[in-house]
This record gives sequence, structure tokens and C-alpha cells, in this order.
Amino acid sequence: MPITAVSLDVSLAYETFGDPGDPPVLLVMGFGAQMLGWHEDFCRALADRGRHVIRYDNRDCGLSTKFDDHPVDVAEFIATVSAGDIPTALAMAPYRLHDMADDGLALLTALGIERAHVVGSSMGGMIAQTMALSSPERVLTLTSMMSSTGETAYGRSSPEAQEAMATPKPADRDGYVAAAERELVWASRRYGDGAALRELAAASYDRSYHPAGLGRQLAAMILSGSRAEALRELRVPTLVIHGLDDTLIDPSGGRRTAELVPGAELLLIPDMGHDRPRELWPELIDAVVTHTG
Repeated sequence: MPITAVSLDVSLAYETFGDPGDPPVLLVMGFGAQMLGWHEDFCRALADRGRHVIRYDNRDCGLSTKFDDHPVDVAEFIATVSAGDIPTALAMAPYRLHDMADDGLALLTALGIERAHVVGSSMGGMIAQTMALSSPERVLTLTSMMSSTGETAYGRSSPEAQEAMATPKPADRDGYVAAAERELVWASRRYGDGAALRELAAASYDRSYHPAGLGRQLAAMILSGSRAEALRELRVPTLVIHGLDDTLIDPSGGRRTAELVPGAELLLIPDMGHDRPRELWPELIDAVVTHTG
């Protein structure tokens, strides 16, 4: 799998699917998730519809650059933010979402791609929004999937989802894989698949087990704040996709994003949670292909 330097400090692992002559679609993954979260079969199906698909590992995840020389203790960081000591919290975090957005844009540059359609999921949606806000001339279209605006009043997690997210996974492989089933709490109620979650967890663990990156990515999200005012001025064609079963980022996050971005299209999908069930791939791929057409 190729790894390329996108700055002096960061190298990204990536993979491409389809014909490089087709319209490029950059897939941006979410919090703590490797590029494997964009399933290979999903990528190939999108490529078969005439798109040049690029998936990659964000910094601090998978095979991309780790910032282990700057540890972030999650409990200490959250306590600091809760106490309102933002200057100290800012000093604790080595990067923000805009740095992660710059990584994705620099990957496009490294691949010789001037402009691309950008599709981001969850935290990846926040990164994709930031790409479109910072460099609209490079983003042909934006698709923000199961994401939010950074406003604390929207896209809140349910108590059960918060508990599942906050509970550290075991460090041993068997325990880590078994703990993946906790994610059923925010998955599609109809299509949630424990076996698929365990399969992804096993592949991710074997490829790169790196829990230390979670604290830094979490800090980047929290400290990047609200994008609401900037989104009101965004002029990139935008599709917002959200599952009505999502309990990790409530559908209000998607509704609010579509409300703010002028001319945005909102697609609310029944039977989809904070996941992309294989049964819904045809609908999701149709939506992306139509939007990027």
C-alpha cells in the first residue's frame, strides 16, 4: 500500500480504485477509524460507476504518521476543557481539524489532482467541510455523511452511545475484537451486523493497533469549534447524508449542516445508523454518483 509524504511532518497511507481518468472522489474517514472503514467492496462499487476513488488513513491512524511524541491524556484533556481552561487545552493538542484537512488536500496534490469531489464520514465529514471552507477552489462537491457542524447543540450522542465511546477497548486482540460489538448501540437497528464489526476490528487491529492517536484526534475535533458561520458562506455544491437511526451523532447534526449551507441537499436515510450497512450501499452510491455527476 503506497505511503507518500504530504508535508515535512506527515506521510499518509492511501489506496486508489478505478480509472485515474475518471472524476476523483476522496473518501475521508472518521474518528479513530482506518481507511478500512471505507470497505474495499464499497470503493470498488463506486469505482465501477465511473469514479476514481481514493481512500486514506488520517494522521495518527492506520499506517500514516503518528504523533506519539505529543501524548494526550483523554481524561485530563476533557477535565481541562470542562473547567474552561482553553489555553491549557490548546497547548495539550498538537493539531486541529484544519491540519487534517490540509493533509487530505496535500494528498490530492501529491497524486497530481487539482480538484476532487470530497466525501467525509463522521469526523471525516468535519474534515471534508473544513477542506471545502479553506480551499473551495479545490473541492468540486462536498458530501458530509453522518456528521455535524461543531456546534454543541446539534448532533449530540445518546447516553448509551457516549458510554460505549468512552469505554476503552481491551488491548489484547481477542478482547478488542469482541468489544467491537459495542458499536451496535449506534448502528442500524435493522441491519446492524456484529460479525461485520468484529471482522473490521480484527483487520484494523492486525494492520495497526494504535489507541494513543484517539486522544489527539478527539482534541482536534473539540478544539476546532463551530463551523456554523463559515458554513453559511460556503458555495460548494453540498450533499448531506444522515441515518435516522444514528445515536452517536444525532440526525440533528445533519439537518443543521444542510440548513446552514446555501442550496445543500439533505438525504435522511431510514434504517441507517452511524454505519454504512451493505444493504444500503446501492442507495448511498447512487446518491454520491448523482451528486458528483
